[in-house]
Amino acid sequence: MKIIAMIPARYAASRFPAKLMQDLAGKTVILRTYEATVETGLFSEVYVVTDSDIIFNEISSNGGKAIMSQKEHESGSDRIAEAVETVECDIVVNVQGDEPFTERESLEKVLNVFNDDTKKEIDLASLMVEITDWEEIENPNTVKVIVDHNDFALYFSRSPIPYPRDKRVETRYFKHKGIYAFRKQALLDFTTLPMQFLEASEKIECIRYLEYGKKIKMVETSVQGVEIDTPEDLERAKKLWK
Repeated sequence: MKIIAMIPARYAASRFPAKLMQDLAGKTVILRTYEATVETGLFSEVYVVTDSDIIFNEISSNGGKAIMSQKEHESGSDRIAEAVETVECDIVVNVQGDEPFTERESLEKVLNVFNDDTKKEIDLASLMVEITDWEEIENPNTVKVIVDHNDFALYFSRSPIPYPRDKRVETRYFKHKGIYAFRKQALLDFTTLPMQFLEASEKIECIRYLEYGKKIKMVETSVQGVEIDTPEDLERAKKLWK
């Protein structure tokens, strides 16, 4: 299989504008993410897909590969679907631009599910990590996921799921890490499917796949890392980098 990585990168993030151009130990967040993705050695090609001249120039001036979006897009999946339409590949990995701690071990786990999927039942795969801190579980910036007994996603939410009504039940909570591996056709199909109310309400794009009956295989990882959604996250990332 030919596997490529696409990193969607918006400049005007709603919670933390220009976060991808913030300094992280001498380099911008987006450049750190790009370099970390390349360094995994898992991809034939790695591209940043952006609507911003600033981000495009940041990547290309540092020897990276960047693609400028031709249209406005509602989600990162829409943005990379436009870019990947004319690219020959089997699997597309969407690495979030605010994930400078992207590493090989977790990505390999996600990609391995396609090697075992001889019937091609899996449309996309993603990562989840167990969380135990109740403050993080309640935090709406942390997207939670619940799965069935085969680790296929049942639902994603910004609310704590499942709700712990019975305190005697030992409940595990999982945070969704925003790295996806798509079959190319599943990604292209995404752009033809109108947004429904669950996705619109939660503002979580992968819910759209579930609403239209797509199968999302979740893979558990112990690698936490830091996703940079807020200025506080950036400060934590700087400390972790040291």
